[in-house]
Parts: sequence; structure tokens; C-alpha cells
Amino acid sequence: MIRVLIADDQTLLRGTLRLLLDSQSDMTVVGEAADGNQAVELAAGQSPDVVLMDIRMPELDGLEATRRIASAHPAVRVLVLTTFDLDEYVYGALRAGASGFLLKDTPPGDLIAAVRVVAAGEALLAPGITKRLIAEFARTPELGRRPTAKPLAITDREREVLELVGRGLSNQEIAVHLVLSPATVKTHIGRLLAKLDARDRAQLVIVAYESGLIVPR
Repeated sequence: MIRVLIADDQTLLRGTLRLLLDSQSDMTVVGEAADGNQAVELAAGQSPDVVLMDIRMPELDGLEATRRIASAHPAVRVLVLTTFDLDEYVYGALRAGASGFLLKDTPPGDLIAAVRVVAAGEALLAPGITKRLIAEFARTPELGRRPTAKPLAITDREREVLELVGRGLSNQEIAVHLVLSPATVKTHIGRLLAKLDARDRAQLVIVAYESGLIVPR
């Protein structure tokens, strides 16, 4: 059973999301938060698998709430849900530790699927989102200001996989591009996650660009 916490300052939207998620046989809503502080408290007390997090909330915004939850509870996945499709929010949310980013006009079926994807430990990072991240890194070079203290033991093949992940390709697309099996690609990504200390695919892209391991083109 996927345990979901809903954090949004709109009572009606929280109720709608609760009805939608509770109607699924594999999901249960364990709490509702009206602001970021409540979200942080409930994440600690209810141990959700996934937090549906709004960006703009009173008391404490969704970005800072995401940062605190991701730092204190690495196993909790945050799926940002917002009306604002702006680069600064995409970058800020993923940099804070979010595992996915969805707009509030996302169809119900896609939102349910996204919760399952994130709960399974994968990142919901659509190619369009990845392209905007790459564009942001290319436009603002100072974002890449976290050089690694020493070169990491990444193989040439792992670097090829990392570059394709950074371009927004799926495992299947990477497999076709490099003439590998999807299972082999998944193994390479698993090793990259461990070597770069990244929690999921979204964080892998962030760390790769910020460390300078891959460069925007």
C-alpha cells in the first residue's frame, strides 16, 4: 500500500486529491497539510511513501518543506504539484530533493501513475523538464559550482549512460542508442546512483551537471 501525504493550502484541492487517491486499491492518504510546516511535521509522524507537495504555501513554502523532508527522511519521495510551469520552480524543486514535478492540470490518470512511479523509487523526469534543466545550466554557468573534490571512478560506458540520462532519454532509448540491453542500462544507472550519491534519476541529472561531470551542449 502506497502511503500518500497531501500538502496544499487549498482545502478543496486536498479533498479532491484524497478522493482520487483513496479510490485506488494500492493507495491510502495518511494526512493533509495546509502549509509547509505541517507537511514537515506530518512527514515525520506519518512516514508517507510519497508527498504531493504544492510550491506556494503559507508559513513555509513547498521548496523549503521539500528540502527539509528530503534531508531528514531520504526514503520519502516528494512529487511537486503546482500551477507554475516556470524554470525556477523546476530547478528549485529538483535541487531541493523532489523526485518529480507535475502541473495541477495533469490528467487524473497521469497523476496516479506518477505517484506509483515515484513510490517505486524512480524519478518522474519527463524529457521536456530535463531539456529546461539543461537549458538553465547552459544559460547560467554559475549553477555548476559544486566541483567534486576528486575525480570519481566512473567508467567510459557509465559516462556515456550519464550523458544520455542528462539529455532526458529513457532506459529503453539509452539501450537502443548504445546497443545494450535495458537490464544492462539499469545496472549502469544503479552504479552511477551509488557513485554520485544520488537518490534517484532526477538527482542524478542535477549532480551530474553541478559537478561538471557532463556539460550542457
